Amino acid sequence: MTSAISERIPSAERREQILGAASLVFGERGYFGATTDQIAKAAGISQPYVVRMFGSKENLFVEVLQRALDKLLVSFQETIDGWKADGSPAGEAGAVGEHHEIGRRLGLAYVNLIEDRGILLALMQAFGMGNDPVIGGRARAGFIEIYRMIRDQAGFSPDETRTFLAEGMLLNTLLGLRLPDEYGHDVCATELLESTFRTKLQLVLDVTGERA
Repeated sequence: MTSAISERIPSAERREQILGAASLVFGERGYFGATTDQIAKAAGISQPYVVRMFGSKENLFVEVLQRALDKLLVSFQETIDGWKADGSPAGEAGAVGEHHEIGRRLGLAYVNLIEDRGILLALMQAFGMGNDPVIGGRARAGFIEIYRMIRDQAGFSPDETRTFLAEGMLLNTLLGLRLPDEYGHDVCATELLESTFRTKLQLVLDVTGERA
């Protein structure tokens, strides 16, 4: 797509187009391995246009991170709201079964985010940049925001919240390793993927297969 054509697209749509492409490129190549030229090509626009809109690669990465956090938090909030609407208020005393149910729903919501390719991988890349004064600070704040939502609104204990987040990090690690590529070829990889993704495994295989 030429710059002339891209100028005809509404600004908000252009921004989302670039952020979606940047999420995938950053997610697969990391912050230091990705370039604005690669992102521009993935978005189908010119590299100067990307720089003009975001100013720098760092600014673009921060917006990619914020987009990923926003989508995750909105998805979790909608899931928790739906759970409460079904008559399962968070924090109900002794509601072990209730916590299992909301944990299951939140886990499915998390895996579903893979449909927006790059979100989970971009989050993992950001969470590994704690030493960066700008990106690290925003990533820490976002991670704590996720923790607080699960603990306070879903009524999880600190230990339950830790376990949920640990399982989420496992999902990210398996995607980052491209372990779905080994499904059906390696017995241990197949076993781990089936145990981790369960009913959502086919979705994961379909999405990662498109990326191959």
